[in-house]
Amino acid sequence: MLDHSVLRPDSTEEDVKNGCKLAVDLGLAAVVVNPTHVPIAATSLKGSRVKTCSVVSFPFGLSTKEVKLAETRNVLALGAEEIDMVMNFSALRSGQEAYVLAEIKGVMEMAKTYSKKITVKLILETCYLNENEKKKACLLAVEGGVDFVKTSTGFGPTGATVDDVHLMRQAVGSRVGVKAAGGIRTMEQTLRMVEAGADRIGTSSSLSILNAMQP
Repeated sequence: MLDHSVLRPDSTEEDVKNGCKLAVDLGLAAVVVNPTHVPIAATSLKGSRVKTCSVVSFPFGLSTKEVKLAETRNVLALGAEEIDMVMNFSALRSGQEAYVLAEIKGVMEMAKTYSKKITVKLILETCYLNENEKKKACLLAVEGGVDFVKTSTGFGPTGATVDDVHLMRQAVGSRVGVKAAGGIRTMEQTLRMVEAGADRIGTSSSLSILNAMQP
């Protein structure tokens, strides 16, 4: 259930390789990296069951639709198997729901045309949204066909909360997955997110979380 994040802007090639080795050793779901690091991760994870995940329009989500499509095409060509795209939450808050939906559908079509096995997660950045906007974002995500909705980038003022995960699960039902990310560093936090409805957990603290399971 854990996606191991190596997204700090000062991350080096060695950091990415070490994160990939950790993910393979621990049997994690994916390693999430910035686009420039996708080739390193894809090479490091080749032959393992751990997926290479790239972020798109990270961390603000304010690239144009055309740029998001180009970035998605690029990271898939470089070896990404999963996409964590930041939704244009400014457009959503401005009432431009049609634009947000078109953007989601565009990225989904490109990803699934490339390979039906590609997983796409939509990052809502919930810290900037009110309750109604969060629900709208979830419904647009479902209509757009995403595989997961995700709480946060981890670079906003706040990260995942139990209340947001619960709200998102209620909004999407069983139709798509829910990923909690941002500020999750302990086993206690992880279990609370899972109990609230999360299917995936994004964290850079995978080792310490799993070490907490040891007797």
